Amino acid sequence: MSKTTKEQSATEKDKLSQSEQHYFTSYDHFGIHEEMLQDTVRTLSYRNAIVQNKDMFKDKIVLDVGCGTGILSMFAAKNGAKHVIGVDMSSIIEMAQKIVDINGFSDKITLLRGKLEDIVLPYQKVDIIVSEWMGYFLLYESMLDTVLYARDRYLAPGGLIFPDKCSIHLAGLEDSEYKHQKLDYWQDVYGFDYTPFIPLVMKEPIVDTVESSLINTTRTKIIDFDLNTVTLEDLKFNVPFKLQAKRQDTINGLIAWFDNVFPAPKGQKPIEFSTGPYAAYTHWKQTVFYLEDDLECEKGDILEGTLFCAPNGKNNRDLDVKIKYDFKAGGVDGKERSVKNENTYLMH
Repeated sequence: MSKTTKEQSATEKDKLSQSEQHYFTSYDHFGIHEEMLQDTVRTLSYRNAIVQNKDMFKDKIVLDVGCGTGILSMFAAKNGAKHVIGVDMSSIIEMAQKIVDINGFSDKITLLRGKLEDIVLPYQKVDIIVSEWMGYFLLYESMLDTVLYARDRYLAPGGLIFPDKCSIHLAGLEDSEYKHQKLDYWQDVYGFDYTPFIPLVMKEPIVDTVESSLINTTRTKIIDFDLNTVTLEDLKFNVPFKLQAKRQDTINGLIAWFDNVFPAPKGQKPIEFSTGPYAAYTHWKQTVFYLEDDLECEKGDILEGTLFCAPNGKNNRDLDVKIKYDFKAGGVDGKERSVKNENTYLMH
């Protein structure tokens, strides 16, 4: 039996921290769900992955973590699932119930309101977990934590997670005009010096669509996650990267994106999608970390370093990111152009 009203919620929202209340409230309005539904790369990838694995879904119990408007739950139910449990903390689950009812899935989909950690599911184990948990830079908002809890608490041995593989990628870019437009504004604000804002602006990554023509280095995969085995501890990482300049240009920052892969029947190509600048648009766009230095590069110059990422100590849904870089320029003026530095960022 579904439980979708505020009174039936397994979690008392008013007792959560302010940051948690803000997070869940942000998903109450239909607008954010409209944006996600209209992201055809996202939504069709999930649908196609479920359709491709229809035999695996047949007569299975499915858990939809963060079900939102219920689209993934209905994909699963339509393609053979015996029963689907959709869980969501936000009030949008009330609308999901209406959608499930009018589409004829009331007997196959049970919706439960509250944090998954507070809910007792009607099944001891589930066969499949589906979830669209990814945030900006993959890990922002920390919803993966809940998926891993669901895996460890409810997934039956040999069960499946959709998607089950993901990776983060990195490249350098030239974006001088926009970067300096953002920073130069604070030099003179209606005749006043506002430069103390510049360090704050630099510390905040930009989420935006980046033209692939701005990428001026090789690209590299910095980390892989296998959702079948990854742990919470693995979500805090410090990984090396190495990029090579592809042309004479200026490297103003680093661009990051993520790719996802779904399970597939043996011998079949898995459904996958990328949120990178070379792929079709998604609502995740890309994440840009502007560097303190503008690196004057020649073709073949090397930019290497490490990227540290961890949940923020005050709000674990935010991310602390630290990028150490060592730009090694060649040629007669290589020594003058070479730079070492360390920049810190907060995604919030």
